[in-house]
This record gives sequence, structure tokens and C-alpha cells, in this order.
Amino acid sequence: MSKWQTREALTKLLSELVNIPSVSGSQAEKKFPKFVLHKLAELDYFQKHPEFLNQMPTEDGRSFISAFVRASQPTAKTVILFSHFDVVDVQDYGKWKDVAFDIEKLTDHFHEAKDDLPKAVREDIESGHWLFGRGAMDMKSGLALHLSLIENACKGNFDGNLLLISVPDEEVNSVGMRAAVPHLLKLKEKYHLDYRAAVNSEPMFSLYPGDQTNYIYTGSIGKVMPGFMCYGKETHVGEPFSGLNGNLMASLVTAELELNTDLCDEDEGKAAPPPTNLIQKGLKESYSVQIPNRSVTLFNLFLLERSIEEVTPLLLEKAARAAEKIEILYQKEAEQYAALTGSTAAERKVRVLTFEALIREARQLMGDKPVDTLIDALVEERGDKDDREISIQIVDQLAIHCKALAPMIILFYTPPFYPAVQSHHRPMIQDAVEKIQKCAHDVYQTDLTEQHYFSGISDLSYIGMPAKLTSMNELTANMPIWNRGYTIPFDAMEQLSVPVLNLGPIGRDAHQWTERLDADFAFGPLKDLLILGIRELLS
Repeated sequence: MSKWQTREALTKLLSELVNIPSVSGSQAEKKFPKFVLHKLAELDYFQKHPEFLNQMPTEDGRSFISAFVRASQPTAKTVILFSHFDVVDVQDYGKWKDVAFDIEKLTDHFHEAKDDLPKAVREDIESGHWLFGRGAMDMKSGLALHLSLIENACKGNFDGNLLLISVPDEEVNSVGMRAAVPHLLKLKEKYHLDYRAAVNSEPMFSLYPGDQTNYIYTGSIGKVMPGFMCYGKETHVGEPFSGLNGNLMASLVTAELELNTDLCDEDEGKAAPPPTNLIQKGLKESYSVQIPNRSVTLFNLFLLERSIEEVTPLLLEKAARAAEKIEILYQKEAEQYAALTGSTAAERKVRVLTFEALIREARQLMGDKPVDTLIDALVEERGDKDDREISIQIVDQLAIHCKALAPMIILFYTPPFYPAVQSHHRPMIQDAVEKIQKCAHDVYQTDLTEQHYFSGISDLSYIGMPAKLTSMNELTANMPIWNRGYTIPFDAMEQLSVPVLNLGPIGRDAHQWTERLDADFAFGPLKDLLILGIRELLS
């Protein structure tokens, strides 16, 4: 008897998965794997082969799910199914926060309040086939479909092996996926597997407001998080021209980078979204009438074809332009103030350097051992500081020791880092995409447009490593916590280098309180298209 093959059964399964509030970093996220493993353990195949069903630990006490199904006829050909089970929090739901993880109740509430909802949401509600709830779209519907595919594999419906990997922490640092990569390599070596492709089912992301196009993706966008430590000069607020305000410096750096299309990477004429600020703050810890002389600003920057070696000079160029604007603004205002008071206008020159250059200066000034001891102590005593916060603190403390270089802007990189990957030019992937597109059009009257890169950021970045390890030196040299709590298994990634494909549900408003899923498409055509695609990849 089938468990997860009908729309009704998949809707029920999705409701059960969503009902577990597995917000990244929560206790529910830690407990989630046991629920899924219990469900899978009910299948006859795993009762006969429990060794293929595993809960694998990550370095921070969480775990990921590994479920392997071997074909009835022995073969090395294997398709990996990737998903994540963590979700973002639900503060944005407001008065509906208490039912954000209950698909049925939340959807009913929205029906009752539909006249107060945005027009596009109201139209979807009235259609009757959209489900609401945190994680319904991103991406527990994808996991539900993968469980359905695993059930199919258990019944011998594929001429190849299927391996399900579902991970925590995709929404933050990808701890789960970074732990899964070495596991994949071990399975490959132990069972002599040929990983044909990695299939993800992240939902379709719109490229612009109002985009109604449906997509199939042959890659996943890259992401790096550059930070700029802005170190000015301290002074009393009564003598502002004797110093330089770090908050002013950071604001001009942000103005220089925010939405700057010069930094948009391109792939065959198609541009990635521009950079946008994620964190900006002064580092003064308490109130006083001393100006805040240290501030920091961090950005999301998407990558397609550019390497970090190409990105760093571009960022330094923008920082240099911001430094020049800071100098011009300071000089102009200082001269005007001097004219008003009869004083002498001072000049300020702002230095721009990388973290690699800063730590080199610190080692020359302090010595290697004191620098390493300082950084190790900060990491050891980090408490609940996340990777961004501890990175900022390391740069800040080293900058304080090198304050003779100030005023200065220091470029550094913080986690997480996602390499850009794409498999558009792989014949096997193209053949599969073309067959999926034809079936979608001919059978389901749905057009799927190929995009080379999934724009929502995904863990596929860690399975299709496109670059040589040497191209990552620029990143690691400028990442304060590299090998101090944050690493990426580049060696294992390079050995795996599996072609990637993302085919997922139609959804709207990821990470918003109106997050919703087109259940008719997800649990009907999409399920069949995934089966078709996997069979093609295994053929």
C-alpha cells in the first residue's frame, strides 16, 4: 500500500512536516530528523535494510538525514535528492504567528481575512489550491516530494539508486550541508557509486516583482559576504574635526555599494541581483560624548562567473571611492567651519586595506604568537556570538592594535560563502531538462524556462564545486574565522563535483508571512516531472 503517492497523502505529509517549527537553531530543528526517520522506517525496504537509514551528526549538535535505496538490479548509477528542513522564524506573521506552522488553520484564517490581504494573495486564496504556512513553500514541500520519490525507489521503480539527504541550517550557515559532503564521499567510496546528478527541489523564485514565469534551474547562484570595518579617530563631540566618525565612514561605504549595479555579476548577458546591506552598526559599546570611531557594514553579494580573486579588487575600488568621498566631505566641512571660527582646517586621509594586510601589519607589530593568542581567545570566548559577530570582533580588535594606520577601511569576508555552480553545458543535464520541458508543455500545459542559476541561494553550491582550490585562497586569507570554527570541505567538494539540477514547486513570497504553495502543481505535475527527470538522469 502506498503512503505518499496521492495529492491528499502528500498534503497530509506536508502538514505534518510544517507543523514541526524547525526554525534554524531551535530545539525543534534538532528533533526534526527523528520524525522523518521514523516515517521512513515504516517502509518495508528500510525494515529490511536499516543500515541505509541514518541520522548523521553535524559539528554543532544538530544532524542531517541520509536515506539510501539501492536498485533491485545492482548498479553504480545514483541520483542524490537534496533538501533542507530548517525554516526562518515567524515574527513577521504578527497576529497569525501562533498558527504560522498550521497549514489548515492559517489558510482558513486567510480565507476569513482575504479582503484585508494584498490583491495577489487574495486571488490565490480564491483559486482554492494554494496552501499557506511557514516552510510550506521553502522547502518542506520539496522534502515531502523527495520522500514520495524514495518510496517509489523502495518499490523498484527506478533503474538506479536514490540517496536522500535532508539537512538543517540551510537558511544560516549551511552547517548541515558542509557536514553532508564528506558523508557523500564516504558512501561513494564504500558502495562504489556513480553520482549522476544532484537534484534539489527548492521552490521557483521570481526574478522581479510580479514575475509569473515558471523555472527549471541548471545551477545555483554564489554568495559572498564582504564586510568593511571603518576605523576613524576618536574625539570629544565638542571637537568633531579633531577626529573622524566611524558611523559617517560606514554610511558612505554603504551608499557606495548599496544596489550598485557595477557589482552585478553576469552570465550570458543576464545579471545577478545587486549587493544589498545586511548589517550596519557602530561598535561603541556604551553612551558617552566621545564620537563612535569604529563602525562596520556587511553586504550580500551574489556571484555567477566571477571568482573571489576578481571580486576583491572591485570591492577595494568601491571602498577607495568611498574613502575619497569621506575625505572630500571632511575637508569641505572643516574649511567652512574654519572660516566661521578663524581656526585651521585639518586634513584626513583614509587608508583602504584588506584583512590579510591588516593581520600582516599586526604580526609585524605584535609578533605571530600574540596575534594567534588574541584571535584564539576571542573565538574560545565567543559565547553566543554568531559567525558574523565574531568575525567583526576579530577585525575590530586587530584594528585597535594597529590604530596607527587609522583612519582606515578594512575589507574582510564573513560566513557563509556559497560557490556559484552551474551544469547548463553538461549534455546529460540538458537532455533531462529538454524532456522535462517537453512533458510539462505537452502534458500539463506548463512552460518551464531554464535558468542557469537558482537565485534563492541553495546547498547545491557545495556539491558542484566549479573552481580549483587555489581560487579560494583570496577568500580564506581574508576570512577572520577560517579554520577557527568555519570551514568548507573544498577537497571533498572537488572530488565529488556532481552535476546539479533544481526542479521545485511553484510558490510565492518566500520568507514573508504570505509564503504559499501551489499544491495542485506540486503534488500533481511536479511529482511526475521529477520522476521523469530522475529516470532520464539514470538512463
